[in-house]
Parts: sequence; C-alpha cells; structure tokens
Amino acid sequence: MLKWIFGAIASVFLVLLILFAGWIVIDPTVADCRSMAARGIPGLADEPEDRFLGKVRFDTGDCRGGEKFQAYRDTPWVDWTNYWNTGDKRSQSGSSYKPITVIGEHLTRDGRGLDGALLDLERQRVELIKFNLFDNYTFEEYMRGRGERNGRVLDYWPEMRLAAGHPAYEAVGGDAEQQVCGGDLIRHRTVTGICNDMINPAMGATGMEFSRNAAFDQTFPRLEKNELAANRHDGRINLMTPDPQVISRVLLTREQSDPEACAAGHGTQCDYKKAPFFNVLAAYWIQFMTHDWFSHLEEGHNSTRLVSMGCRTHRVNNEVVPLSPEDAKALGCNRDAKEYGSLYAQTSDPGSFEVDGRTYLDRAYKTTRNTVTAWWDASQIYGYSDLSRQRVKRDPDDMAKLLLTSIDARVQAGDDGGYLPVFNECADGSAACTPDPINPKWAGQEAVAFPENWSIGMSFYHNLFTREHNAFVDAFRAQAEKTPEADSGLRHPDRVDQAIAFQDVTDDELFEIGRLVVAAMIAKIHTIEWTTQLLYNEPLRTAMFSNWQGLLHGHDETKRIVEEFSEELRQSEDPFEANLIYSIISSGTGIVGTGTTNVPGSMPDVRYSNGGVNHFGSPFNFPEEFISVYRLHPLLPDLLEMRDVGDPNAIQNSMPIIDTFRYKATPVMHAHGIENFALSMGRQRLGALALQNHPQFLQNLEMLARPAGPTKTVDVIALDVLRDRERGIPRFNEFRRQIGLKQLTSFDDFVDQHLVLKGERGELTETEALALADQRKLAGLLRDVYGTHVCDASKIISNAQSLPATGARARPLGSGEVMPNDCLGHPDGSVVDNVEDIDTIVGYLAETTRPHGFAISETQFQIFIINASRRLFSDRFFTSSFRPEYYTQFGIDWVMNSGPDMRMEAGKVNGHRQEVMPLKRVLMRNLPGLSDQLEPVVNAFDPWARDRGRYYSLAWEPIPAAADDPAFAK
Repeated sequence: MLKWIFGAIASVFLVLLILFAGWIVIDPTVADCRSMAARGIPGLADEPEDRFLGKVRFDTGDCRGGEKFQAYRDTPWVDWTNYWNTGDKRSQSGSSYKPITVIGEHLTRDGRGLDGALLDLERQRVELIKFNLFDNYTFEEYMRGRGERNGRVLDYWPEMRLAAGHPAYEAVGGDAEQQVCGGDLIRHRTVTGICNDMINPAMGATGMEFSRNAAFDQTFPRLEKNELAANRHDGRINLMTPDPQVISRVLLTREQSDPEACAAGHGTQCDYKKAPFFNVLAAYWIQFMTHDWFSHLEEGHNSTRLVSMGCRTHRVNNEVVPLSPEDAKALGCNRDAKEYGSLYAQTSDPGSFEVDGRTYLDRAYKTTRNTVTAWWDASQIYGYSDLSRQRVKRDPDDMAKLLLTSIDARVQAGDDGGYLPVFNECADGSAACTPDPINPKWAGQEAVAFPENWSIGMSFYHNLFTREHNAFVDAFRAQAEKTPEADSGLRHPDRVDQAIAFQDVTDDELFEIGRLVVAAMIAKIHTIEWTTQLLYNEPLRTAMFSNWQGLLHGHDETKRIVEEFSEELRQSEDPFEANLIYSIISSGTGIVGTGTTNVPGSMPDVRYSNGGVNHFGSPFNFPEEFISVYRLHPLLPDLLEMRDVGDPNAIQNSMPIIDTFRYKATPVMHAHGIENFALSMGRQRLGALALQNHPQFLQNLEMLARPAGPTKTVDVIALDVLRDRERGIPRFNEFRRQIGLKQLTSFDDFVDQHLVLKGERGELTETEALALADQRKLAGLLRDVYGTHVCDASKIISNAQSLPATGARARPLGSGEVMPNDCLGHPDGSVVDNVEDIDTIVGYLAETTRPHGFAISETQFQIFIINASRRLFSDRFFTSSFRPEYYTQFGIDWVMNSGPDMRMEAGKVNGHRQEVMPLKRVLMRNLPGLSDQLEPVVNAFDPWARDRGRYYSLAWEPIPAAADDPAFAK
C-alpha cells in the first residue's frame, strides 16, 4: 500500500512533466525528473538495514537540487538540505519562470526542491515509526503479535493496567480482563497522568519506565554484552573512559579571550559562540518543557550510590595514561569529585525471544523510570504526583485560579500582575503554619510542582503561564456573566446528554479546564513557534504547521473527507502499513483534533473519545535517546544582558546567570520584574550548539545544600556525558545507524565540506576561513581525546545499516550490500579514528554540516522527527478529546485562536499569511508594558530587535528602532 502511494505520487509527477514539457525542456535536470518519476519513488525498506538513510538516487537528487546536490551527495549528511528552496533566498533557483497555476509551482525547481525535502522528511518519519519503537514492557508482543493481530497495530496492553492497590484500581475495573477508565477519571488530565488512554490507564503515567529508540541489544555499549558491541569498541570505553571531565575541559568548555574578565562565568564579560536567529527565551523555554516531559529524579534525589566524576586519565601519544595532579590542575578539573549515581528500575539480565530466526531482548539491559508524567500536560505547573500537587497553590479567594501575590516594588513600577509565592518553610515556628513538602535545596524558591534545577528562566515561565491560567479564568467568567445560561459545551461522561451552562461550571472544573487550555497553548507554542525558529527554513515551517493544523488548514470539506479516509485506512487488511499511511495522511489533516469527526451517534459522545489516538503498536513514553539529544546547556550564555523597558536599546549591566540559580532567582525576579527579564532575554542571542561552547560556570556549580558525602561542586558538563553512559545511550556512530542516518568514517567527516569546496575554489571569506580552520582544529582534538587504532576488517560492528560493497556512499537498495566492519571502508590494517567511541553528545555538537537555519544537528533532529509527532498522536487530549465536551467551546477557541480572538500579522511572513504567534499573544496579554516592543516581533524566540530580512535570513542586523543597540555593533 505504501509503495502504491509513493508510486502514485511519482506517476502523477511524470504526467505533469509531460504536460508541462513545453516550458521545462530548457531545464537540464528535467531528464532526471522524468527518470525518477518513471521509476517511481521507492517504497519503505522491509528491514532496518535497508533504510534510505536520507540519501536518494542520483536522478532524484538532481531533479530536486541540481549541481548543489551533486557536489555534496558523497558526504554522510542527508541530501534534502542541498535541494532548491531549503534555505534562504540564495537556495532558490533564481528561475525567471512564473507559474500561473498551483501545479506549475510544484514543477518549478524551487517547488521540486521543497516537495522533495518534505517527501524525504515524511519518509524518515514513517521509517522511524516502523523500526525504532522499543518499549520495555511490551516489545515481545510488538514483534510476535497477539493471536491473529499484527503486533504493530495493537492498541491495548495488559502491562498498561493499574496495579492492585492503586487508588483508582477498582474505578477502572480492578481485575477485569480489560481495565477501562470512565467518569471523573477521563474528564480532565489526572495529576499522575493515568487514564489519558482510556483502555491503557497506566500508559504515560508517573513512574512508568522510559522506552528506547535504539535496539535493546545495542544499548549500554560499555558493557560489551554482545559480539557487535565488543567488535565496535574493543574494550576502549567504560563509564570513565574517555574521562568525562577531560571531555568537558578539552572539547566542551568555552574559550575566553579575557579569562579574568569572565572569571569562569562570575565576571562582567564572557565570550560565547552566538546563534543569530534564536534568543535566550528559547534556551529557557526548552528547560521549561523538559521539566514537564521527563525526570529521572525522585523528589530531587538520585541514588545514594556514589560514582567518580573522572579527572583521572587522559590520552597521550594514543595511550590512556593517568592524569597527573599537575595536568589536572592545568585543566581545572577535580580529581576528588564524586556524584550520586543514576536511579534504575531494573538491573537484572533481560530475557530473550526468537522471531523468524532472529533473537531479540525483551527489554534493555537496565531500565529507568520517568518520575513525571510523559504527557504534554503542563505537569511542571500543575503537578505529576499527589506530593507535587501539594506544592501547587490555588487562590483561596477564587479556587479556579492559581495563587499570585503582589510585590510592592513591582506594583510601584506599574506591574500589578502578581508573582508566585515562595515555599512555606514555617521558619517562624507558628503552630498554624503548614510547611510545603520540599527538598531542603528548594528552600527560598517560588512554589511550583517541579522545583528542581530552578533558574531565572523557570521563574519567568512559571510566573508567565500562571498569569495565563488566571487570564483564561477571568475571560471565561466574563463570558459566563454575559451568557450565564448558554451551553458551555462541557459534558460529564456519565451524563452526556445533559448540557452544562456557563453558570454551572464549578471552580474545580474551571481549574482543570484551565490546565487543559494552558497545556494545549504550550504544545502549540512549541510546535509552531519554538520549533519553527529552532529549524528556521521553509520545509520545517511547512512540516510543523502540518503537524498542528494540517496542510489542508482552511479547506474544511477536503480535510473532513481525508479524515474519513484515514479512519478507513486504520481498518485495512494490512494494518501495519495502514498505521504508517495514517502518519502520512495526518500531514494533510493535522494531528490535533484527529478523531473528533468520526464517533458513534449523531453528536460527539464523550464516552467514545479514545479512538483518535494512535500509538503505532507501542505504548507511549519518552525514550532515553530523546532525553540525550535534549542536553542543550550550550544554549545558555554565562551572562545576561540586562535591559529596562524604559530604555530598551541600552544594556544596563551584565548579570552572571550563576547569580540567578535556585533561591537566588526569586529576589532577582522581584527586583527587576518579569517585563524587564522578558525584554532582556528576548533581545539577547543564545549560545550555539557546538563544541567548546558550554558555560564555564556549569563546570564548578556549587551544591552547598547537599549533605556530607559527595563534592560540594559538580561539573554539569561532565555529568551530561556520564548520565548518557550510565543510561546506556549508544555511542554516536551506532546511534546514527540505529535511527536511520549514515555512519561517519573519520573525525574529518565533521568538517563542513561546503567550506572545503569553497576553499578549493578560492572563494572563502575571512570568516569562513577562520571557521574551517577551527573545525579542522576540533577534529584534531577529537583524535587527541578519543584516539585511533589499527582496524580489523573481519570484525562486523553493526547490523543496523548495510553498506555497498563498492564503498560508494549513495546507492540503490539491493546492490551488493555488506555490513559495517571495524575499518569503516578503509583498507584492512589501516590506522583509523576511534569514531565509534565518540559520546553521542560530543558527536552531535561536533556536527557543523547542518540544514539551513538549524540550531540543532541532523542527528538530534532525527530523534525529534519521531517523538515530536508521537507525543501528539498518542495524547487523547490533543486528538479525539480535543473538543468542547472536555475543554468547553470557549477553551477550544482560546487554543485555536491563541486567545479570545484570532489576530493575523500584517503582510506575509516568509511568504505566508500567518496568525500572530501564540507566545507573542501570551506575552502581550500578560505583560502589557511590552506591547511596543512586541509589536514588530514575528516570532517571540527570534531576537526581538533582529531584522528578519526577506526570506529565512540568518543575518544579524537590527530593525530601524534598534539601530543604536550595542548588541548590533560590528
């Protein structure tokens, strides 16, 4: 079926080429377009080792990108970034032909390039869905199936039942053959995340184990549990090798032109590599998100087991030798540092099973628990456990609202929006005082459900969205006052025929509706605002908007027909492929709201609103690999450039971020105010995700609240490396193979071949020449840290990816493939780089070859492709329960309009008519003093005073109003 769909697209394309041959005959790439269309677009691989790896046939790439594709097709990196119209204006073909029809637009070079990129991206997504879902509870059934059902389309699992003793055990059916949620358990998001899926109550709930995107037997490579891992690493790696602190100091820390002025992040001036099209608000946004998505800690604690943090060995003349005290001092690392080890759920040896002659593990060698809910439910604000909910303070004067308190200094400055209260420690000894349930290290912080790793950014976003919750409640109450007896749209599942009027919505109901709305607003912001600035080009703008609202947005009747067709596909005779087709069709309909038009009865019935979700045969939770690619500490500068709303173009002072951590964030927020922090973080560029760009203050972060035992400072950068190793993340090269990307063959592959080719032509600018020299230097440092070895071609190192026997990088499937061996294409007995040993975090930061406008690397993005979609597909409250019966019609409209009404930006944004983005609306609604500053902003995560140019420009130029801003000084 999938092959038929891809083939049909190719056939239609061929017919169109023939019809339009009159005007395209002068285009020399058309012959390859005809060849591609006549052959048909290849179907999906049958086995993971036969994936297309983001690399296409020559005629396909030439049709989509011409000479640029040809120049870079033999690199390890995906092809679509070299197609026409996938970057700024310079990526467009410059053709003078002006199509007069929509079809004509798709046949131009720019149209072919954009469409080709979208096809490649969708093909990557469906292959990831097909080959990269590994759940620690249900994998054997996923592979074997259940009875006559293919395991890839199972939608119910006994392992996702609530256990006896759970407070809701009886309410979902107790020991019945299949537990089913109903009543109050399905009306709103539950605190612990149970009953998001009505027939799998425990899925995504607090305490469930993380899944994987890599095959279980290739996790925990340091253990060398199988022949492939042993051949790949040959005893060279373990928890401390290469040394985590040496990696931190040599490969990851920021170099400073004036170390004394920076004072390791405590000074007044620190250098950092800046991303021109992303601001500090974006850096803190992702921390705000991850606090909701995943956590390995239990109430701020890891295990009590202590592990070394390294600073013990390094590589000299390609030999691992002890690090002398003098060398350790020169590096600045701490030989005595220890850290609490990771918590594990299961550490016993996993079982195994056999399917079609191949043996599989039934889970990873070790597993870990997600101690927050896996749903996109704003649990960092509203709670993820009964204990965390006790930290959530509701307004005693209006229990539908969250509690905000007045700060005199802010009120005097004209800001009466209120701020979160501080945790109650009952220091005065009052008998009437009830202390909040907190870890002692959270003392002095604002009261929130998830207080760990508190910072000024967390203070900002928690205060902002608490105000947004209360703004929604106020607006709802205003509507209720206007139309008290009108139907709100809300229903109780036990009384679906009974309308609930606005005046009858209770405080508790309105509080939970507010949570639904705020969570959906956050998801919308992340999907169409944060991500489209993180991945700043036309293919990804189109892809992310299609995830949220669909390519058919505005064509309601067509969208309805496609939705009905997609529902029929899910019942097809080939359910495995139907699931994947469902993913493809969702690009047209959008994921949000899926399943709301096809339910029993003449009117939507709240009791039948689980049908819009799609788990693709594997229960939803975040995988450990997803957590690994969100290690984004380079985004933070060492210093915040503080501004004042009264004089926005002036940098008042530079504030060390270290002075805004934990309990220090609260008085700083109250002193400066949320509007000034919004302006400061909105104007300042964040750090680029690259080697040697981690903040220095994170290498000696004080942990003074700890009890006696481990070191009182921690190198957070080294800890990132250590945690990935503890949790079994495959090393970088195998990581890429596992997720359908091409392997690298040496450290020199990290050098951007676009710069190399320009250098060979003598076309490098001075800036580009410096960049190329820096990349070559870093490749040498990778070699110094990770080393080389004499390779043995008889050692097979992976079964996740096949290679052509000829050694060519791009090939059609089925053309004499071999499995990767220790020599990685080099002659047997050669000295080769230990590229297999690179830690994944080091590898993806070393990637300098990236699609235009990508703040993250190609490898990070590949993990994002699958998980960004699944967390929408699997969540009932974004699919079939995204409807008035749960949100009220007022709530649905608030999410869809990003507020009480729809507003559009003036003119076009990169060629599109666009609604005013949701975070911009949230900021303008809740921080009214910023209206003038926000008016010219198009995306709140783009530096506010940057001139965005005509088409996906990355230039660092000011808008006219910021011409004298010193941040733009040349």
